[in-house]
Amino acid sequence: MAGIGGVILAARLNMGTALVGMGYELDAIASVVIGGAALVGGSGTVLNTVIGAFIIGILNNILNLLGVASYPQMIVKGLIILVAVLARGKE
Repeated sequence: MAGIGGVILAARLNMGTALVGMGYELDAIASVVIGGAALVGGSGTVLNTVIGAFIIGILNNILNLLGVASYPQMIVKGLIILVAVLARGKE
């Protein structure tokens, strides 16, 4: 799946380099955590992860439209992960 994702990303950008996907790992973790999967234990569903990915995509678009730089965007995503993990821990 990672190879397919790399080919799709290279096709979208019309170029290929090792640094293109840098920072996407945070989006992947945030999508899974927002989807409700536990970071320890691996419980969760694919549908919830897809919903989490849509939420992260919408958040990325909103922050880009507001003109927020990339590092503050990472901080916002990190805070969302922290809130989701703390909310999941109380269950």
